[in-house]
Amino acid sequence: MNQVLIYGDSLSWGLIPNTRNRLNFAQRWPGVFESTLLSAGYSLRVFENCINGRRTVWPDPFKAGRNGAIGLAQVVEMHSPLSLIIMMLGVNDFQSSHTNTASLSAMGSARLIDIIRHAPIEPGMPVPEILVIAPPVLGEPKGEIVDKFAGAIQRSSGLSDALHTMASEQAVFYFDAAPVIHTSELDGVHLDLDQHCILGKAIAEFVDKSIWSGIRNHNSSYPAP
Repeated sequence: MNQVLIYGDSLSWGLIPNTRNRLNFAQRWPGVFESTLLSAGYSLRVFENCINGRRTVWPDPFKAGRNGAIGLAQVVEMHSPLSLIIMMLGVNDFQSSHTNTASLSAMGSARLIDIIRHAPIEPGMPVPEILVIAPPVLGEPKGEIVDKFAGAIQRSSGLSDALHTMASEQAVFYFDAAPVIHTSELDGVHLDLDQHCILGKAIAEFVDKSIWSGIRNHNSSYPAP
């Protein structure tokens, strides 16, 4: 069975825009991703580790547990053996409590890749492949998150390019969500239901064709190299 860890923030957790509610698993993109690949014949299990407000390597000054570097190695160890880790982070690096640029956020993602590759997994278990997803371009923040994301559009400018460069340097897979989906008109940051569906299917297609091509119905613990 191919086990996949999805490591993300509220865009992957499935926060419904302008609410504190959550889409169910079948509706949010990790669930769509799983069901699409199951339908394609893969033996697959998805583990979600997503939390609202997660940064790459910075803490939230008001909520504990939002530094994505803290505990990541143990998360990898917990769910091993893993075939693939999919990481979509960066949006919260540009909250108004930070002064980050796109290049700094990409450096944060590079740090997470290093942690994954040095996680204390058991001998003989594979170091998983890594897929970095550049999140969709931020829209104009609305509603309760206006102050939280004030100036985020300007600070996040160039994130997809910075992540692409970083992914190439780190020799990991890269997917840009911006040409595929857009943020909600309701709050400018999160994803509407239809965008979760589009993203889940698009990522499944990318993984099928670019990462796991040829291992459909593979029944070992992890994909062959």
